[in-house]
Amino acid sequence: MATIPPSRSSSHAFVAMATFTTLLLCTAAAKESVYEILPKYGLPSGLLPDTVTDYKLDEDGQFVVVLPKPCYIQFDYLVYYESKISGKLSYGSITNLKGIQVQRLFIWFNVDEIRVDLPPSDSIYFQVGIINKKLDVDQFKTVRSCRKSLSCPPFLPRPIQLPAPVDEISMLLTE
Repeated sequence: MATIPPSRSSSHAFVAMATFTTLLLCTAAAKESVYEILPKYGLPSGLLPDTVTDYKLDEDGQFVVVLPKPCYIQFDYLVYYESKISGKLSYGSITNLKGIQVQRLFIWFNVDEIRVDLPPSDSIYFQVGIINKKLDVDQFKTVRSCRKSLSCPPFLPRPIQLPAPVDEISMLLTE
């Protein structure tokens, strides 16, 4: 059995390690952003804020999106994003959605589903409980900046920090 001299053996190991490292780096660099993934599923890229730090998408469409911290974006309605958003992505829809809420008349509601018409139209639909709200899709085409608070009118001394939405509303008792 022939043996490889130590100098050749170490150079082969170095070449193998360099090739493996290059493959890992190329694979990591090749991961598409979540903003590139959404349009491939027929959805606008602006559904999520610009602060997404990571995401995972399984073959069956289950996904998790990670933000560094919860935040708000003002569309036609004020939307709250938790630091972890999950659901199931399929062409034209996101179902079993968790981590996104919308404010209507000072009450926060969970957004359960998002879908678009197939073939595409100018509308996008948000399922909030039993309510299905149709909005203009144009406001979701641009990825927006995430804010931890809302700007306030000039007569107020500082931005208003909004409380995080809660799942339960306390019952007010009156006598």
